[in-house]
Amino acid sequence: MYEITGILKLKRDEQKVSDTFKKREFVLTDNNSSNYPQHILFQLTNDRCSRIDEFNPGDEMKVSFFIRGREWQSKEGQIRYFTSLDAWKVEHTGEKATQTGGGVSKTESAPADNLAIEEQDDLPF
Repeated sequence: MYEITGILKLKRDEQKVSDTFKKREFVLTDNNSSNYPQHILFQLTNDRCSRIDEFNPGDEMKVSFFIRGREWQSKEGQIRYFTSLDAWKVEHTGEKATQTGGGVSKTESAPADNLAIEEQDDLPF
């Protein structure tokens, strides 16, 4: 599980994908991870869709999430991979913020592999 704090940029309406699955997407802006703002798309699913109701764009928030990956094969046999950030908990971290929020953290111990190299990179992508 990972956590990130930032500013809510936008929240989308709930989408009914199937009879048993619905999702709601929102974008969090993280201004502290690099020299350029990072706009990160998260999704809430099924009974968690309403957890973002009390938030408005501009609110500072903390999101706890899991990284999910899946494989999909088309009828033609082409294989594609998809990654999603599944939020399971969202919470206020302060009043409506005009300042930046900041940074991703993993709640379990993890090596910081190439963190120093990424921080020096000034490219916007």
